[in-house]
Amino acid sequence: MSFISRLTVAGRQAERERAEGIVHEDFTNDHVLANGEKKPLLTMPVVACGAGLFSDGYINNVIGSVGTILALQYGTLWTKSHAKSIVSAIVFAGTVLGQLFFGVLADRWSRTNSLIVSTVILVVFTALATGSYFKGSVAGMFNILAAWRFFVGIGIGGEYPAGSVGCAESTGEVRSGWRHFVFILRLDSTANSSSFTNSIIDLGFVIGAFVPYVVAAACHNGHLSVQWRVSLGIGCVFPLILFVMRLFVKENEEFNKNSMRGVRTPYWLVIKFYGPRLIVVSLIWFIYDFLTYAFGIYSSTILANIFPSDAPLTTIFGWNTVINLFYLPGSLLGAKASDLIGPRYCLILGVTLQAIVGYAMAADYAHLSQPHMVGAFATVYGIFLSLGEFGPGNNIGLLAAKTSATGVRGQYYGIAAAIGKIGAFVGTYVYPYIEAAGGNDANASAQYPFYVSSSLSILSALLALFLLPNVGQDTIQYEDARFRRYLEENGWDTTQLGLNKGASIEQVEDGTGIAETKASM
Repeated sequence: MSFISRLTVAGRQAERERAEGIVHEDFTNDHVLANGEKKPLLTMPVVACGAGLFSDGYINNVIGSVGTILALQYGTLWTKSHAKSIVSAIVFAGTVLGQLFFGVLADRWSRTNSLIVSTVILVVFTALATGSYFKGSVAGMFNILAAWRFFVGIGIGGEYPAGSVGCAESTGEVRSGWRHFVFILRLDSTANSSSFTNSIIDLGFVIGAFVPYVVAAACHNGHLSVQWRVSLGIGCVFPLILFVMRLFVKENEEFNKNSMRGVRTPYWLVIKFYGPRLIVVSLIWFIYDFLTYAFGIYSSTILANIFPSDAPLTTIFGWNTVINLFYLPGSLLGAKASDLIGPRYCLILGVTLQAIVGYAMAADYAHLSQPHMVGAFATVYGIFLSLGEFGPGNNIGLLAAKTSATGVRGQYYGIAAAIGKIGAFVGTYVYPYIEAAGGNDANASAQYPFYVSSSLSILSALLALFLLPNVGQDTIQYEDARFRRYLEENGWDTTQLGLNKGASIEQVEDGTGIAETKASM
């Protein structure tokens, strides 16, 4: 059997088992609580765990505007420096390390404690990046800025396996039929404010574009050092708020019942069971981040190329904000669509439509890129980005969080997210080369990235269509039951699941057969 055939079989395995009744547990009566009341649409753990990705969107997008400011302030000292590419990309290297490290930590120690540690790292090193300085040397300052952003990336990386996985598991506490929606987008009606998972990243992208505009306006397009330092420094505020919230969050029930924190993980069995699926999820995430982060970081640069060289920063950043606003409608519309048609088909629909718009935009770029057409350019470009959020932006993280068992979910998600961030890292480096392939033809240089991104979007659609399973409202419980059965069939003692390190089932089991240690965490 070919490798692709094995992947296809793995992608359909869960659906066949459900249809054949291999797993008999009933997870459908999840609409009400034990006392008969309806489950809520939002819980505190969902918000506290999922909202931290705002920092990812803000910090990664604001650096594009910071680079534009540094180019104006330092000229060739910045534009010809090695640090120019490093500052934008090194945060992804740190994020990959953070995702892998915190993925293990979240499974082997604690979801909530891992989140608190990552938040502290994020706040401290964002503040240090804001105050970057090296003995009055401009080149030294650039290098210090790059170094601090690496550690910022480690903090961001912790938000993925610990925060998103904890958020996904906590959605079991909310009403059936809305679980994908609240993972992607949660509305806190008591505060009339929004909290998001994917949408929080998008909101971070929007604010990351809007803050430099506000700061530039306040500085009257001058005081460039103040502009970029303030824009970076504001990235400390939101993690500080989350830090306080997370001090009061307890471990979720799924983790307490099904974790492997106290026992040796049977990695060979895990790889055989989830390896093929993880490859597909990771590849789709790689493609999505390859496209999204490169386009997000360079959007202000794209606009700067459309406008005259003496155009004020407020004009460039203002239109950049308009473009980034299009991330939100795609995420908002796609949030409920994931519940209605399932995240797999929602992803396929989004990337297919995105490819069509991308091809059309590339074909008509010479016309759209004229300064008097900037409104039309921003609209079409925004729709292109919005469809990316409707599809993989909303759903790849959801698929990664809900297509594995609780005992290994942090590591599974961390690996997929890390490979996605490698895609982002590669994209920030490759994007300029794709542009350069157009040679002296300015239109071709701008068209090529859209041709490449659209083609990769089609590839993502095919991978999802043929190699991924459907994900329902009860998938987390279903996956735990399916994986438990697999472990039992292979001789692994599943009574160890959920125990603390050093504990035994004989020591902690109560009259109901549920370990007290599990329930008390």
